[in-house]
Amino acid sequence: MSGFSIRKFMNGIEEPPNKIFFWELEQAVIDPGRCVQCGACVAACPSDSIGVAEDGLPKLVKMCTGCSLCWDFCPRGGLRYEAGWKMFAEDSGAGLGTVLESYTARVSPYIDGVQDGGVVTALLIALMEAGEIDGALLARESKTTPWKAEPFIARTPEEVIECAGSFYNQTMALSHLDLKKYKLGPDAKIALVGTPCEIQTLKAMQARPWNWGSSNVDAVVLTIALLCTKNFNYEKLMVQEIERKRGIPLHQIGKVDVIRGKMLVYDHEGNTLIDEPVKDFHGAALKGCDECADFLGRTADISVGSVGSADGYSSVLIRTQAGKRAFEYAKPKLELRPLDKPKALEKLDELDKKIAFETLERPFDPDAPLFIEYEDHLMHYASSDRAPVEYDAVRY
Repeated sequence: MSGFSIRKFMNGIEEPPNKIFFWELEQAVIDPGRCVQCGACVAACPSDSIGVAEDGLPKLVKMCTGCSLCWDFCPRGGLRYEAGWKMFAEDSGAGLGTVLESYTARVSPYIDGVQDGGVVTALLIALMEAGEIDGALLARESKTTPWKAEPFIARTPEEVIECAGSFYNQTMALSHLDLKKYKLGPDAKIALVGTPCEIQTLKAMQARPWNWGSSNVDAVVLTIALLCTKNFNYEKLMVQEIERKRGIPLHQIGKVDVIRGKMLVYDHEGNTLIDEPVKDFHGAALKGCDECADFLGRTADISVGSVGSADGYSSVLIRTQAGKRAFEYAKPKLELRPLDKPKALEKLDELDKKIAFETLERPFDPDAPLFIEYEDHLMHYASSDRAPVEYDAVRY
């Protein structure tokens, strides 16, 4: 596999042992279209050598030292995410995973603009009001590009409400943990609301102390996973599929939802603009999402989504003591009842795993080591349709 090695372009410099450079992550994950845009590589880089390009993908912004951490913590590269289920959640991968409590819930009184039951919004506001967190890393709509999500740390209840609702493009969220940009001190406590892949890699980073450059990964004290089967490329979904192909101006859209196998798009008055099978939009989905078997967010403190509950409600899985303690603050703001349809969650989880097992080129093994050697990865992927892309010197 030496043909994929960037080191041969280093003008005769002796290769350091066991070092992986950003270019190699780029060849194996980013260039083949497998990046899920979680931002782990940016957060993990101790020299802040990785940034975010205009296309939303990771890019090298200064010299790479070959520390290998961008590879180690990439959930489509060196991180065997299923091994983290056991290490961080005592989860074998069966059923709904580790669950201390489960509910069908919605906020009461209703908060305008929330998705489904508004549970996440209510929880974050309750924690802020109690002084339990100083901010929450969320997604909000870009000020300049309609329906394009961008990462944002909300520090007030008003900012949390501003971020309510769902967007279906990734934001490189973990690249946004430089708290100094928000004038938050070194002891600030942050909640992360994200996709399962973002939380998988955050937990792995927190388990291995390191000087993480400007990224304050240890500031995250609570993780909330949004149930997720796939995410989308903004340009392909919102611009090409919705605006151009279906002729719907983005400024007319009031809500987007993916539920029960449907892509649902509504205007600002609640009228249905699109009601189609989500499979019709598969070409806009992130390719790397197919390799993920973690629909349920098994390593999070709390998992939340619409599947398994009636319309207008959220399904809530409390997974850890930290999650249980946090949820107590929100209970007075919520209508709660036992989870409506746990079997619906299990059924979709099984389907998600089936797709992942068919797509992953490497062995799926929760009992294997957490980290995957680069050469082992190449051995499994080299002859597949997700093979590493040869280095292109023109790009640098």
